[in-house]
Amino acid sequence: MTGRLNSAQPYAIGLFRIVVGLLFACHGAVSLLGVLGGVDGKGATVETGAWPNWYAAVIELVGGTLVLLGLGTRIAAFIASGAMAYAYFKVHQPEALWPIENSGEGAAMYCWSMLLLVFTGSGAFGLDRLIPGRSSTPTGEKNRPSEPVTA
Repeated sequence: MTGRLNSAQPYAIGLFRIVVGLLFACHGAVSLLGVLGGVDGKGATVETGAWPNWYAAVIELVGGTLVLLGLGTRIAAFIASGAMAYAYFKVHQPEALWPIENSGEGAAMYCWSMLLLVFTGSGAFGLDRLIPGRSSTPTGEKNRPSEPVTA
């Protein structure tokens, strides 16, 4: 059973990446484009250049789209993870210690989800695989069996 699950891992990571990227991009689209109700439920957008909301929305829309497509996944996910860490510690954490108390669950989950993608890469279905010379698997590791970091 473990062998079957391990062989499906790239596909599971690819689907995870697609869902996380789509949901993350939707947050940016709400703030920048006013779609899905906008920031006020009536189609309003954040003010251009307003710190930190507008910049976070750009990172969400662009980073989420890149993660969704599997194009530059590791870099986009790293920037997105940092943006969500900033959002959690500067916006949510001062309100209360625990995410459930300070409404920071989303920021915390996106931060850790994107950080996971930094280490796993895009998995299956990513556009990176269509670019010659680019792959989420480092050279020399394609035929080597995966091993845990610690024994």
